[in-house]
Amino acid sequence: METYVIFKDLAIIIIAAKSCGIIAKKLNAPMVVGEIIAGLLIGPSVLGIVEQGDFLAMMAEIGVLMLMFNAGLGTNLRDLIKTGPKAVLIACAGVGVPLLGGYLAYSAYYGLAPKGSDKFYEAIFIGVIMTATSVSITVETLKEMGKLRGEVGTTILSAAIVDDIIGIIVLTFVIGFKSTSVEPGKVVSNTALFFLFAIGVGIVIYYIFKYMDSKWPHSRRIPIYGLTLCFAMAYVAEKYFGIADITGAFTAGIILCNIKDSDYIAQKMDISSYMLFGPIFFASIGLKTNISKISKSMIVFSIIFVLVALVTKIVGCGLMAKLCRFKNKDCLKIGVGMMTRGEVALIVAQKGLGVGMVDSAYFTTVILLIIVSSVTTPIIMKILYNSDTEKKTQPV
Repeated sequence: METYVIFKDLAIIIIAAKSCGIIAKKLNAPMVVGEIIAGLLIGPSVLGIVEQGDFLAMMAEIGVLMLMFNAGLGTNLRDLIKTGPKAVLIACAGVGVPLLGGYLAYSAYYGLAPKGSDKFYEAIFIGVIMTATSVSITVETLKEMGKLRGEVGTTILSAAIVDDIIGIIVLTFVIGFKSTSVEPGKVVSNTALFFLFAIGVGIVIYYIFKYMDSKWPHSRRIPIYGLTLCFAMAYVAEKYFGIADITGAFTAGIILCNIKDSDYIAQKMDISSYMLFGPIFFASIGLKTNISKISKSMIVFSIIFVLVALVTKIVGCGLMAKLCRFKNKDCLKIGVGMMTRGEVALIVAQKGLGVGMVDSAYFTTVILLIIVSSVTTPIIMKILYNSDTEKKTQPV
């Protein structure tokens, strides 16, 4: 293929992704849903005017790393520590119950697969996809109602942060176990060694950036060095520890999340991610999916997948909130607030496809989950909070 053809593909992807993203936002759906639909429209499912070659695949991979780096930068460790063990326990339940639910749903529908087989790992990975939480829509809803700073809102936000961290660790383990050339003990030790390395190196890097922050505040060199750290940690994670590159990128964001200019770094990363790498990544998911090849069996499984994913989050997080002595209504609010899925679920699915753990047909399933959870969560949250208001205003 001639080199200049890629410019045509990039132009089509960017204009289609942004146009569909704006339409999705006007319909109160996440922009990423519109960008994915754009990929479906210009890809083999509908028009077939863009094909995903090696160059676009590499650009999409950079987009994933930048998204995970930004997710790490958005973590507030101080707030995380303040919320105490409650958020951690809720997050653990919010990962464990969907993981088990996803595995059981797949096994019940397709049959129990022998341990160590491809189907066995696919069943586990379906559960891994369900573990991801994206509370951006929940946060907007709570902010709109003035409930974000309450105990429930703070708990949801903190639990979601821990949820993503645990989910990435689980993803790292599962991908490691899939490799037949690596023993399970080696996977555990490599993962532990990487996080020890990240802590040791991270402390040094944190103080270096803190010094640069005080000496050259809001200078462009800081985001540049931050992006360098993102790519370096992604490389080290894959090359020397055999774990997912997105784990390294996410860790790089965690290292820098508490320096003064963390928001400034995130702002600069957003420019590249919003304009180029993000649209390419989300559109690439649509490009990889061919709707015409999706069977009736997959459609039925998609419905089961969505229902299990939503219910297991509510049950897992809600029951753990109850054990943490929240009121029954607040337990339900926490469970519903944690059930939204977004870009992290797509990143997990993308990584699974890259290592051969899931088929590209499952992207349609994940997209359906994102749409349904994004629409239903704010509606249910508003109903729950409005019922509280009605009770308070009733005459005694």
